[in-house]
Amino acid sequence: MKKYESKFTLLHLKDMEKGVKGNNTGQEDDETNVVLGQGQVDIAGIVAEAKELGIEYMFIEDESSSVVEQVPQSLEYLKSLEK
Repeated sequence: MKKYESKFTLLHLKDMEKGVKGNNTGQEDDETNVVLGQGQVDIAGIVAEAKELGIEYMFIEDESSSVVEQVPQSLEYLKSLEK
């Protein structure tokens, strides 16, 4: 984000189950999506950096079959970062 900071006005937030080896294509099994902050991605660090860079909009991306249960938990996690 720092390298192209003037290019970012929004980003999506997505976390992946711990232990899943990524393949850099963005095409992992949708069922590896987990509640933000519970996986292997440093969501807290990304959100802090995004705020520092002035990114205005952040969207939760969750394509798992548990999306209805997970998104409210992800929202609670994001709210906890504001404290």
